[in-house]
Amino acid sequence: MADFEAIVVGSGISGGWAAKELCEKGLKTLLLERGRTVEAGDYPTEGKGPWELPNHGRTSREELAKDYYVQRQTGINEYHKHFFVKDSEKPYGRDPERPFTWIRGHQLGGKSLTWGRVSLRLSDLDFEANLADGHGVDWPIRYADIAPWYDYVERFAGISGSRENIPHLPDGIFQPPMELNCIESYVKEKLDAAYPDRRIIPSRTANLTEPTEEQLELGRSACQFRNQCMRGCSFGAYFSSQSATLPAAERSGNLATVTDTIVHSVIYDATSGKASGVRVIDAKTKETTEYTGDIIFLCASALGSTHIMLNSISENFPDGIANGSGVLGHYLMDHLFHAGARGRYSGFQDKIEIGRRPNAIYMPRFRNVGDDRSGFLRGYGYEGWSSRLPTRNGRAESTDYGADFKESMRGYGDWEFEIMGFGEMLPSFDNHVSLDRSKTDQWGIPLLNTSCEHGDNERAMLEDIRSSAVEMLDAAGLKEIEGYVRERPPGLCIHEMGTARMGRDPSTSVLNAFNQAHEVSNLFVTDGAAMTSSACQNPSLTYMALTARAADYAVTKLKDGLL
Repeated sequence: MADFEAIVVGSGISGGWAAKELCEKGLKTLLLERGRTVEAGDYPTEGKGPWELPNHGRTSREELAKDYYVQRQTGINEYHKHFFVKDSEKPYGRDPERPFTWIRGHQLGGKSLTWGRVSLRLSDLDFEANLADGHGVDWPIRYADIAPWYDYVERFAGISGSRENIPHLPDGIFQPPMELNCIESYVKEKLDAAYPDRRIIPSRTANLTEPTEEQLELGRSACQFRNQCMRGCSFGAYFSSQSATLPAAERSGNLATVTDTIVHSVIYDATSGKASGVRVIDAKTKETTEYTGDIIFLCASALGSTHIMLNSISENFPDGIANGSGVLGHYLMDHLFHAGARGRYSGFQDKIEIGRRPNAIYMPRFRNVGDDRSGFLRGYGYEGWSSRLPTRNGRAESTDYGADFKESMRGYGDWEFEIMGFGEMLPSFDNHVSLDRSKTDQWGIPLLNTSCEHGDNERAMLEDIRSSAVEMLDAAGLKEIEGYVRERPPGLCIHEMGTARMGRDPSTSVLNAFNQAHEVSNLFVTDGAAMTSSACQNPSLTYMALTARAADYAVTKLKDGLL
């Protein structure tokens, strides 16, 4: 008899959802997290001012260079560096010619504590893209398959947004949207008139604006408009494992959580043809043990789950569990960004914003939709920000000093408005991860090597993102417009996807339509590793929906004796 009916590896967005669904459906579930325990409310910098932290919140260059030489690229500082790994303690391999920026958060809750919270649905424009243009394999699902599960997870998580009736960005179950400010409304009016195919809408964000009874029962409350989400939120106003899914799993009485426990590999039983459990290493003592389970859900992040699978070798699977196809580790993707434009507007001098809204604006994809055709495949959307600049627009002369200078900076100058694109990356076999058997981490696990780069299609898209942004800000009447493209290695958008993709054919994919391994029926992978293409929308909402759907399928099959 197995130790548990279900084992979930990883406690972030996908792992929290897997734990909730499996526990609520009656399964005794073990949740394994390689990082430390973080209780809800255990957020040491929440609400603190810069004067309460070392270096006024700035982490020294020396410490960043020594311990956070990869993670630093996200702009980490004293407010939230404790939610990111130290690269000096947890290295990985990067191809010097094709480096991938792997951003990680090893703690209970994972990156659900630091994610950007933008929550967008995919549509059939995305699910049919691979089949339409021949890049990547066909998704084994369509929008109709996942739409009820988007409804399900949105209702529980709490998504603020507006209904817009845009076919390729489907509406969902929304709480009231956060209103646009004056400059955003102005730009929206101008662009609506100039470009009928382009729409500025409030960003759809996992921040509560009108909590439901269930959300209140879990101890959650409405957003306080502090915009300090990455520090953790004791109000539970933004969706995280700590605020939502883990409390729901715990109240079922079926959850056992073990932290500081690194999953080394999935154990394969050749007699049954199934996974029998997981082999783990205590992060502190380095002692090894095994847990057995009837079903296994890998939710350790895209590269984390694939790392475990590649290291799960046996006579049947010498190249990694469920890897008969040979595609495990391949088709790594991340979204394009760091391209767009910013400009200034001198109107609305009588207005300032009150509070700090924790979301942005969004402009859905308009390239390669309908009859529109461009010089590249797929498309992109924009996120946007705005604020009032200080008096004199932040410009100071070297001779300025003293009380008069400080007084001159107390007022406000022009408005600044910026839009930045988030674009789709095509799936490519050459973009991959693999194990380095010659180098191991401090727990004796082979390091993960990464090799990934943007292609000609991505570079063409980045340039279009820049030029289109400049054109639109000019049409809106902004001045001093600055367009930019800062091509960075993939990974920095922190939307890593692929490497254990879903598909219809076991010879070209790892997982089926229910995130179930083709070759190991009781093994499921429901994080970003499962993505067959990246689309251009932020992917976390899709992870939630796929996880809830897979858990429902797995429990049904298990109770029917089919797993």
